[in-house]
Amino acid sequence: MRENVQFDSVDVAILRLLQNDGRMPNKDLAAAVGVAPSTCLDRVARLRRAGVITGYAATVDPVTVGRDVEALLMVQVQPHARPLVDPFVAHVLALPETRALHHVTGEDDFVVHVACGSTADLQRLVLDEITARREVGRVRTHLIFSTWSGPPVLPFEPSGQ
Repeated sequence: MRENVQFDSVDVAILRLLQNDGRMPNKDLAAAVGVAPSTCLDRVARLRRAGVITGYAATVDPVTVGRDVEALLMVQVQPHARPLVDPFVAHVLALPETRALHHVTGEDDFVVHVACGSTADLQRLVLDEITARREVGRVRTHLIFSTWSGPPVLPFEPSGQ
């Protein structure tokens, strides 16, 4: 169970900086947030223990590794029941083309972000790996032309405070 973490301005600054550069040396991070390196190390360790910081990852440009075609697949599962949902999730997450999978509300049940080598690869993925599954009722495919990342995820502060 995650502990209830109270965030101060130093914690928020650490989160912002590490999300922009997860490889920032502790000494530089400490200087940027205005605390001693030992204090900074303790703060980062506390944020990890609390489950706020869950890991560090390299960001790879799909085009540079031959995945020129990205798409969002809007998938409807019928019936929308756990005995079918769990195997579908496991199957999609095992596909090398999958970048992200979201279980959503609304007309569709899942949004799958995929990166493929070509439109032919995307067609094969949709026909052979997604719509071929008996629980899949419908797939709508949306090609992605451009992507912009949002700002770092920071603690929620309700409006008016």
